Amino acid sequence: MGTLFVVAMLTGCTLGPDFHSPEPPGVTTYLPNDRTTVSAVGAGVPGQRMTYGGDIPDRWWELLRSRHLNGLIEDGIIRNAELEAAEAAVRVAQANALAQRGALFPQVLANFNASRQKNPSQSLATNAASGANLYSLHTAQVSVNYVPDVFGGTRRLIETADALVEVQAFQREGIYLTLAANIALAAIQEASLRGQLAATRRLITLQTQLLGILNQQNERGQIALPDVVAQETAVAQAKLLLPPIEKQLAQQRDLIAFLTGHFPSEEVAATFQLQSFQLPRKLPLSVPADLVRQRPDVRVAEANLRAVNAQIGVAIANRLPQITLTANAGSTATAISQLFTPGTGFWMIAGNVAQTVFDAGTLENKQRAAEEAMTQAAALYRSTVLTAFQNVADTLRALQADARAVSAAIAAERSAARYIGLVQRQVEQGQVSIPVLLNAQQAYLQTSLALVQAEASRLADTVALFQALGGGWWNRPETPAQPPAPPIETLQ
Repeated sequence: MGTLFVVAMLTGCTLGPDFHSPEPPGVTTYLPNDRTTVSAVGAGVPGQRMTYGGDIPDRWWELLRSRHLNGLIEDGIIRNAELEAAEAAVRVAQANALAQRGALFPQVLANFNASRQKNPSQSLATNAASGANLYSLHTAQVSVNYVPDVFGGTRRLIETADALVEVQAFQREGIYLTLAANIALAAIQEASLRGQLAATRRLITLQTQLLGILNQQNERGQIALPDVVAQETAVAQAKLLLPPIEKQLAQQRDLIAFLTGHFPSEEVAATFQLQSFQLPRKLPLSVPADLVRQRPDVRVAEANLRAVNAQIGVAIANRLPQITLTANAGSTATAISQLFTPGTGFWMIAGNVAQTVFDAGTLENKQRAAEEAMTQAAALYRSTVLTAFQNVADTLRALQADARAVSAAIAAERSAARYIGLVQRQVEQGQVSIPVLLNAQQAYLQTSLALVQAEASRLADTVALFQALGGGWWNRPETPAQPPAPPIETLQ
């Protein structure tokens, strides 16, 4: 039996394919025409230059230069319930991985039994050495059970558990990144809504001033009453725009409270205007080969691939003979004081080898299922990688379009402001018709809102770029992306 134990330990192998991380894609650019500068045409509109191969800081949101945003994101990281749950899930997976490692070692059980019994005096013989029919029996023993990992099935299960730790760790990083990005986007959207409110209120103020002028002209008989009523209608229509924007702003504040772990009734102190942010002039752009190592969703897909790959080895090992070694030793006596005295000891060593002879193809089909699951996981990994590259490419194109949109919006807003200024002077002099005035007012409102939205979109797409590139989690010192347990080889 000792020989069998030694042979099992020395000749153990690990069946099934060993996992190797997929090679990064061979592409070297994200766009057909690689552009490292996202520039804008127009005076006063700064461009953004991509630092190709630049690293993403772990606190990337600080590049927006908003002290209130920094505090808001820090608060959200501390208080957000979803992130807290994700961190707990990592600890669960780590504990399960450590528990799985215990299968490599023998299981040792110690037990003590005590009984008091009486045998019939005529029909049965007593077990007591004294011949008494009434006696006590005390037994203390240690039992050892061991299943040697001859074919590596247990080690493949450990590999699966370690991979699941990585899955949970990178899912946690994905939630961390999404949370930070969502808070930043929520703050930018709040700033956009406040900008839209300000633009609409500026127009209402201007319209009200013009309405006063038209009323005076009507009283002097210079214009007809319908012209005054038309301007009154325009003022009322502009005021109708305020409640929907105010509702969106209130709901946006509720969203910020939720993301930072507060109840809606707990007012978030920080408020945001577009002027609260500074657009980063230089943006780091990871090389494509690094993207697959940085994106949490790609790393989750890779860890799932590793877990599924290990299951093939488990399925193969289950089809081979299963070896079990058992042993126990102890002492039994009619009195506790006599335990472990000469003549009371006993021991047993046993081994068992079992091989499934017929199972109607159950184990074979389980192996086939594991192999097909590997094919499925590989396809999902490739799809995740393609999605990651699409996200980066879409964001780069959005930033290029944003720069042009901001430039065009600035020019349009300036032109509309000059136009409505000219129209206002003509109204004061009674030289313009009401339709021209109404068109000028509408153009001023539309261009003002378009400029606010274009500036907000540029900030939002800058945040989206950091998110698409992985968010810099690898630069955060406390990131536990790997399980803390020692390598399997040290436990063999």
